[in-house]
Amino acid sequence: METKNIGLRGIEVADTRISNIDGEKGKLIYRGFDILDLTKNSTFEETAFLLLYDHLPTKTQLDEFTAKLVDARFIPKQMQKNMGNWRKDADPMDMLQAFVSALAGYYDEEFANKDASYEKAINLIAKVPTIIASWQRIRNGLDIVDPDPSLSHAANFLYMMSGKKPDPEVEKVFDVCLILHADHTFNASTFTARQVASTRAHMYSASSAAIGALSGELHGGANTEVMKMLLEIGEIDKVETWIKKNLDDGQRIMGMGHAVYKTYDPRAQVLKELSRTLAGKTKEKWFDMTEKVETTTISYMKSQKDRDIYPNVDLYSASIYYMLKIPVDLNTPIFAISRVAGWAAHIIEEKFAEAAPKPALYRPKAVYVGKYCGPQGCEYQTLDLRK
Repeated sequence: METKNIGLRGIEVADTRISNIDGEKGKLIYRGFDILDLTKNSTFEETAFLLLYDHLPTKTQLDEFTAKLVDARFIPKQMQKNMGNWRKDADPMDMLQAFVSALAGYYDEEFANKDASYEKAINLIAKVPTIIASWQRIRNGLDIVDPDPSLSHAANFLYMMSGKKPDPEVEKVFDVCLILHADHTFNASTFTARQVASTRAHMYSASSAAIGALSGELHGGANTEVMKMLLEIGEIDKVETWIKKNLDDGQRIMGMGHAVYKTYDPRAQVLKELSRTLAGKTKEKWFDMTEKVETTTISYMKSQKDRDIYPNVDLYSASIYYMLKIPVDLNTPIFAISRVAGWAAHIIEEKFAEAAPKPALYRPKAVYVGKYCGPQGCEYQTLDLRK
């Protein structure tokens, strides 16, 4: 197999028990459970437990796990005070990366045993939503809303961000979104987390690095770009012309196509129906516009390029978050609210993989294509001889 210049695509770098993708069949599995079953029957809290512990919890286990998440929601007041010193137009992902890293300065990070790592994972999963919601309030000059212990993980974030408790239908929509984004095998951010963890760096460092990888528009930032596209197009009767012009110009349509799925992304199937549901509730145009983007892109690529292309997870999540009144620049941080559960599971697996131990440190080989002056290398000249 040719392995040069393919960005590690198709290269197996480690074993994992956490999740699996069948790109040909459009299947996503968390710890053996089909994502479609989880979205119908589970909650984010239960899914996070599954990802961390490799089994569904009993009622007692879920109650204990949920109680720990609730207790860990608060972040230090000093951290919130420090947020106030940031520029109010700072990128939320930069803020999130900085303050997740800063958690190590507030909490003892003993990573020597697996049990302690689970406690750190719970702390991280619980606090990321509070960091993001606090920033949203601070940058808009609003009072911070403290976590409400009576609310679910999904509802509590929406409450802390807006100051209003969501209705059950909205809570369920957002909870399903969190389940769908919780893990996706060795994507860019997850591999980054594992790579950093392989150096024996602690969980906050590995997660902070993952947030940096997630911030790019080709990864977590794609749904932000989708919403910007919809806002630029403006109306449904302009979609077809806009899409065809951009495809003729060789541009990518964000939210369409995937590196692994060769058919419909199963997450996109669920999100499409959630977007349809919200559009019926809000009477907004964004679902219809998004569906038009999908059908136009599929038709064009088939007729002009003889290529099948399908929506990915980002296409319909953009309209969902917009209809939930979530600011566009928080789309990627919200991705992190969910994905941090998967990152934590992978970090723990990377450091404590008893079933399939691997070398302690990732160290891929590079192909040097730079200057070559001969067997002895280039001849060094002193500064006065250089022209």
